[in-house]
Amino acid sequence: MELQAVEKSYARWAPVYDRTFGAVTNVGRRRATALLSGFGGSVLEVGVGTGLALRHYDRRVSVTGIDYSAEMLDKARAKVNAEGLRHVAALHRMDARMLAFPDGSFDHVAAMHVISVVPDPERVMSEMARVVRPGGSVVIVNHFARKTGPLALAERVAAPLADLLGWHSDFDRARVLGEARLTLAEECTLPPLGMMTLLRLVKTR
Repeated sequence: MELQAVEKSYARWAPVYDRTFGAVTNVGRRRATALLSGFGGSVLEVGVGTGLALRHYDRRVSVTGIDYSAEMLDKARAKVNAEGLRHVAALHRMDARMLAFPDGSFDHVAAMHVISVVPDPERVMSEMARVVRPGGSVVIVNHFARKTGPLALAERVAAPLADLLGWHSDFDRARVLGEARLTLAEECTLPPLGMMTLLRLVKTR
C-alpha cells in the first residue's frame, strides 16, 4: 500500500474510526497498554491514530505518539487535551519508515493495528528496532493471515480491497519476524474469534 493511499484511507476513516474499527480492536489495545504499563519507562507508539490507546497507559509511563495522518492526529490531540493526559509527552506527524529519533531513544515501542497498513513494513520494523534500547520490547498487535479455514478464504477475497479498507487482510506474520535485532518473546491470540495476535519482541542486539 502506497503512503498516499494510506493517507487518503485514514482521512476517510478518521470521523468514524473510534466507533467502527477502533471498537473491534479495543481488546488488543487494552492488552498491549497493560503490558507496557507494567514495564514502565518511555514508550513510542507508532501509528497512534486517533489516540484510542493513550488513556489506557499507566500515568507513570511517558508516551510519544507518531502517525502520518494529520486527521487522525488532530483527534488524538483533542483527546489528550480533553482528558488531561499529561503522560503523553508529544504527538508528531511522521513517516514510520524514517523515524526522526536517535538510536535507542525509547524503552519500548508499540505498533497496534498498524504494521499491515504501512508501506514497506520490513523497513518500519527495522526503524522500530533501531529506536528501542537493547533489552527493550517491541509490542505488536495485528491481524495476520490464516492458512486454512473459512476466514482464510474471506481474507483472500478482501485482499484486493486493501487501499479502500486501509489494511491488508492477508498480511503474513513472517513479515514482522525477519528483523535480526528482535527476538520473539511472547505471542497470544486475542478476541474477537482469535482474529488478532499480540507479539512481544525483545531487542537482543
